[in-house]
Amino acid sequence: MVIGDRYVLDDLPLGQGGMGAVYGGHDRRLDRKVAVKFLRFPGGHDEELEQRFMREARILARLEHAGAPILYDFGTFDRRLFQVMQFIDGVTVADLVSEHGPLPVPWAAAIAAQACAVLSAAHALSICHRDLKPTNLMLCPDGSVKVLDFGLAMLREADVAQFTRIGQILGTPAYMSPEQIQSGVASPRSDLYALGCVLHEMLTGQQLFVGPTEYAVFEKQVNERPPGVTGVPEELNRLIADLLEKQPENRPADANTLYERLQPFAVDLPMLPGFLTPPSVPSPGRMYARMVGRVLP
Repeated sequence: MVIGDRYVLDDLPLGQGGMGAVYGGHDRRLDRKVAVKFLRFPGGHDEELEQRFMREARILARLEHAGAPILYDFGTFDRRLFQVMQFIDGVTVADLVSEHGPLPVPWAAAIAAQACAVLSAAHALSICHRDLKPTNLMLCPDGSVKVLDFGLAMLREADVAQFTRIGQILGTPAYMSPEQIQSGVASPRSDLYALGCVLHEMLTGQQLFVGPTEYAVFEKQVNERPPGVTGVPEELNRLIADLLEKQPENRPADANTLYERLQPFAVDLPMLPGFLTPPSVPSPGRMYARMVGRVLP
C-alpha cells in the first residue's frame, strides 16, 4: 500500500491495538525508513475530529526531545487518520521483561528516569501521554529509551467522554489511573501513575493488576492497594507506593520530582547481553550522552 504517493507500507503491521495499527514503511521521497500509525475511532469519518487532530498534531510536533520519536507527517488516507513517525530500532520494555524476567533495580530506575525526562518535556507543552505502558517504551541498543505512541495525547477530555459513552476505552486498563477510569480526565500525574505501574512490572516481571475482564482490572485500579516489591530497597518501595496513590495530589508533584527520586537507584547499570551494543563497539549515542552529562552536573 502506498500513501500519498510517498509512503510505501510493509504488508504486515508491526503491532496493533484498539486504537489502530502501526506499519513499517519507506518514505520514497526522502529515502528513509518510517513508522506509520493509522488511528481508528468508532463512528467512522468525523470531519470535526479530523480537523481537531490536525491542530493538535501541530502541538505534538513541537515536542522535541531525544527520547521522543519525531513526528514527520500527519493526515488522512482512505478516510483514516495517520501519523508518520521516525522509525525506532530497539526492543520494547514489554519484550525485554518477557525475555529477561524482572530487571535489575538500576535498569528499572534508569528506564523510568529516561521516561520522566520525556514526560517533563511533554508536560511543559501541556501534552499528557495517557497511555504509557511497557509496549510504548523502547530500549535502544545504545541504552537510550524512547517513549512511543503519543496518539492518545491528542485527545482532549471532551473527546474522551464522547468515546467512553459509545464504549471505546481510551487507554490500557492495566496502566490507567483511577481518575482516568472514573472520570476520563488525565493530568501529568496520571502519566506518573502509569509509570508507577510500569516500574512495578519491570521489577517483578508481572503486570500489577490483572483480571478476567477489563472492568475487573478497573475495580482493582480504583480500590486495591498494590503489593510491595520484594528484594528492592525500602526507599524504592516507598517511591512506587507514592506513584500508585489513588488520589493524584498524593503522588509526586511532577516528572522532574520523580526523576530526582529515581537518581539514587539508577547507578552501576549492568550489561544486558543481547539487548545493548557492547562497550567494545563505538556507540555515538552513548558518546554524545556522556558529554551532555558533564554539562552543569
